[in-house]
Amino acid sequence: MISIPKGSYQIGTDEEIGFVNDNEGPKITVHLPAFLIDETTVTNRAFKEFVDDTGYITESEKFAWSFVFHYFLSEETKRNSQTVPGLKWWYAVPGADWLHPEGPGSTIKERMDHPVVQVSRNDAIAYCQWANKRLPTEAEWEVAAKGGTSFEKYPWGENFLENDRYHCNIWQGNFPVENSLEDGFANTAPAKYYESNGYGLYQALGNVWEWCLNPARINLDEFTKNDRDFFWKNYQQVDDEVYATRGGSFLCHQSYCKRYRIAARNGNTGMSAANNLGFRCVR
Repeated sequence: MISIPKGSYQIGTDEEIGFVNDNEGPKITVHLPAFLIDETTVTNRAFKEFVDDTGYITESEKFAWSFVFHYFLSEETKRNSQTVPGLKWWYAVPGADWLHPEGPGSTIKERMDHPVVQVSRNDAIAYCQWANKRLPTEAEWEVAAKGGTSFEKYPWGENFLENDRYHCNIWQGNFPVENSLEDGFANTAPAKYYESNGYGLYQALGNVWEWCLNPARINLDEFTKNDRDFFWKNYQQVDDEVYATRGGSFLCHQSYCKRYRIAARNGNTGMSAANNLGFRCVR
């Protein structure tokens, strides 16, 4: 785990880059105690160790289906899966889970050092409890993602293609039908593939969305208070409340999802899982 020092930090942005409803601004100052954060998202190898030790069954396994982006599905799988109203690129695929991220026939055998996906927030909490950790608040996540810089977009600089090369895993090409693979990946990349930021944190941006502790519906002033009792009291909720996710994923593209930035925000219901959704832990 990486040590983030106690201090006052600026988070959020006053730039109008993202979606209005994401509430990325205004930029504010937060005061955080020191904390530790995983240098990478939790990998398939680490999650397997947890499952082997506890016998835990994920929610996708219990439901016997999960969300998969159309790009990774055969026409036969699409015919046998349910489409998602309002999300035309996503399918509810029977048999999709963390061991089979794109459904039956897919495997993590060659992806043990990749981020675990198809994990709900509730699955992430179960792992955290086993590991004696917890999920980060959005403030903690954003401070760690900055890597000690003052940048609001990317920890490597203000330009996405700094030094004319890719620093994270997102979609290139004609979204959502053609990926030119300029960064080398159509799916997840190994958790340590790209360089770490100034704190030693790997791939906070791109690759997979990362679950956070707090509900996405509360505003910046609310989630930055050091009111840990509030967060822990609500930690066990298993309803459909929308919780924050951060960082973007390998499916983000500038024409549609501009959220592969430090200040960008998103959210999902606590029981949701998908093939681009993972997590990292703090202590």
